[in-house]
Amino acid sequence: MTPRYHIITLGCQMNKSDSERIEALLASIGFESAQTELEADLILINTCSVRQRAEDRVFGLVRNFAKLKKNNPRLLIGITGCMAGRDKDKKFHKKMPEVDLYFPIHDMVNIPRWIAEFWPDRYLKNIDLVPDYLNITPNRHAKTQAFVTIQTGCNKFCSYCVVPFARGLEKNRLVKDILEEIKNLANQGYIEITLLGQTVNSYKAPDPEFFSSQNPYKNHFAALLWEINQINGISRLHFTAPHPIHMNSEVIDAMSLKAHFNFLHLPVQSGNNEILRRMNRRYSREDYLLLTEKIKTKLPNIAIGTDIIVGFSGETKEQFEQTLELYRQVEFDISYNAMYCQRSGTLAAKAFKDDVSLEEKKERWNALQELMEEIVFKKNQAYIGKTVSVLVERYEPNRKKIGDQELRGMCVGNSREMKLTQFPGSESLIGQVVDVFIEDAGIWILTGRQKL
Repeated sequence: MTPRYHIITLGCQMNKSDSERIEALLASIGFESAQTELEADLILINTCSVRQRAEDRVFGLVRNFAKLKKNNPRLLIGITGCMAGRDKDKKFHKKMPEVDLYFPIHDMVNIPRWIAEFWPDRYLKNIDLVPDYLNITPNRHAKTQAFVTIQTGCNKFCSYCVVPFARGLEKNRLVKDILEEIKNLANQGYIEITLLGQTVNSYKAPDPEFFSSQNPYKNHFAALLWEINQINGISRLHFTAPHPIHMNSEVIDAMSLKAHFNFLHLPVQSGNNEILRRMNRRYSREDYLLLTEKIKTKLPNIAIGTDIIVGFSGETKEQFEQTLELYRQVEFDISYNAMYCQRSGTLAAKAFKDDVSLEEKKERWNALQELMEEIVFKKNQAYIGKTVSVLVERYEPNRKKIGDQELRGMCVGNSREMKLTQFPGSESLIGQVVDVFIEDAGIWILTGRQKL
């Protein structure tokens, strides 16, 4: 009987990409995907540690899966990702004795051997070790869009962040391997690439000799963007998430190349210098504002997104007001706002008291969210009467009818400005790039019609 796996992925795009690699690895040893955990022989949770809530969810899931194990003693339960990566003394693992496989993500190459040890009576093919997990070709579900990891780990040690403890220090992939992967994707019909890294624009090629002699850039990340722009078939290019201190003139210039999105996600976290210093972000409010002005000068119509943490240790109301003021100055197109959540093992947990009340954090989050929605709605009105280029990602059929006539369903996808856009169309448009004339704009979605 063919063994089956079920993977639950929590957290960021990097985790989603890692789960695709695990799927490919399991498929290589004879596993098939199970639709639900009830059908699985192996349940694997790829975890996130950014928020306490994410880790609490893992404990709840394991408790539920432990009940399944009583009825199926051969069921294997595994945990990987950031939670396992940062749990150096295994204090979390000790709370979950039902978990059989518990490992940081870079150890996924050992999964075949570990499973073989649990199931010595079951034949598994191809259980040889893979030297580097990033060399595993992901089992991608999308047919035209792909995440490509160029870097793992982080050297920045922002005081609130667990990533360096969970994923280790920065490690950059060979430019040769990155370009080979993207060329293979282009040959398979992929047109959109998202480069992934913890501070993706700090990328430093271990093999810079593989950059073309015609490449105009000295900065390795800018040079990588140029190389990808030379690959036939790749017409949409995006990266996440850059660090402001590495967003130099060459990187900004490379963003003007033809394939690149007209969007940049640039985390700021706070608009107050003292809070930025406590966060160990390595730039000031003034630095960030000058940088965004420089970007807008080079790319006047660019949409900019960000991340902001409210209620960080010691943040006063006046300091939070400076964050709101910075938001008004930059006029972000989107912001992913979070209430500060102290994480064990981080510098902030050791050095600062989490002294902003939950009630105050919620108040500040609501104020920031209201400002974001107000500005986003206002900025989106500028798209009315204009045409945007949309890669159709899904089709939502319309179940309503007028008499005997069924109304057309809606095609949905992102514009090059990362604006979610919908328009009447057919399922056959999935995977195609369509010009859409915008007729209406809300906070979260643009609506229009296909421009023929």
